[in-house]
Amino acid sequence: MSRRTCPVVAMSLEPIQQFTQCLAEAKHVLILTPQNPSGDAIGSAWAMAHALAKRGSLATVAFTDELKEAERFAFLPAPERVVDNIYGSQDFVLSFNTEHNPIGNVRTERLQNELQILITPERGSIDPRDFSFIPAKFKFDLLIVLDSPDKESIGKIFEESPDIFYEIPIVNIDHHAENEKFGQINFVNITASSTAEAVAEVLERLEPNVMDARVAECLLAGLMSATESFQRKNTTPKSLQLAARLMERGADQQKISRYLYKTQPLNLLKLWGRVMLRVAWEEDVKAVWSVATLEDFVQSRTTPDDIPFVLEKIRDNYSSGKTFLVAYDKLPLGSVVVLAFTDEQRAKEAVASLGGTVRRNLAIITFDNRRAEEAIHVALEWLRQATA
Repeated sequence: MSRRTCPVVAMSLEPIQQFTQCLAEAKHVLILTPQNPSGDAIGSAWAMAHALAKRGSLATVAFTDELKEAERFAFLPAPERVVDNIYGSQDFVLSFNTEHNPIGNVRTERLQNELQILITPERGSIDPRDFSFIPAKFKFDLLIVLDSPDKESIGKIFEESPDIFYEIPIVNIDHHAENEKFGQINFVNITASSTAEAVAEVLERLEPNVMDARVAECLLAGLMSATESFQRKNTTPKSLQLAARLMERGADQQKISRYLYKTQPLNLLKLWGRVMLRVAWEEDVKAVWSVATLEDFVQSRTTPDDIPFVLEKIRDNYSSGKTFLVAYDKLPLGSVVVLAFTDEQRAKEAVASLGGTVRRNLAIITFDNRRAEEAIHVALEWLRQATA
């Protein structure tokens, strides 16, 4: 399988020149983020889509968001095309050689579990050797992957449509040190505070005029999310200078701060309050843990999908903590422990030992035959062994 390339790109060009020429050739750009994207990834994707639209490029943003993180950013101007899958992005062609026997009629019939294509030749019968079945080109002709250290981070979209990643040119924009530089064009800046900062650098070099108020606001939201409103240690003088430039272009820092940090749905605050009543501290592993009961979810009208919000609020209130855990029972038997770490690598280590899934810096572990209290202590024991 051969990869389609940007026809006019010369390897002797700088990456930004290559990107410019790829965009000039592209008719439809697909922008991808990791599965369950962070606020940084969402702001970056929104900004890139708006910037490309201003340049006259057709762009679609695709990601799966089981944690519903994008709902927190509903105050931002969303791109026109946002999807959670890329089904139907490639046609398949049934080809028939008509050199010796033209086709007189073609029709289709839909049955319960199949579609039949009925072909009538002008004469005689059809030789099966005259048929071929081939995949056609994808409707996308350029991929821009954001905030993803590898293709696997994209999750379901990569798993369900892997071929597109090997046939379409990839532009990879990220700030993670572990990025595998899997793109044909890579903008990986490990000194950047965030992917939003890396995207801003690319856009400023690509075409400064695309940085209008919408683009600037989306980038600033991503930047503030990644730095927790410039409170985290990844905040640098360069990121503060970028924030100032974005505000000069129309980004509203106070509005972003209000939506991200001051305006919280009442039901989530109720769940957080109930979970905080049972919070406990494990000094030896610097871990904060608690349990959420079925009654907590019922009384607060929330679901287990809201546990990441609770963990984030707990982390905000325990600055000396290194690991944060909340467990809850699932029916009819078993439990789930959600562990939040300060970095994604620890989450991967937890899943490698205990099973489960990784979602950014979260490890989500299912215990089929243990209740929440017992499962928490299993996870804590793993922490003790891992840090010994």
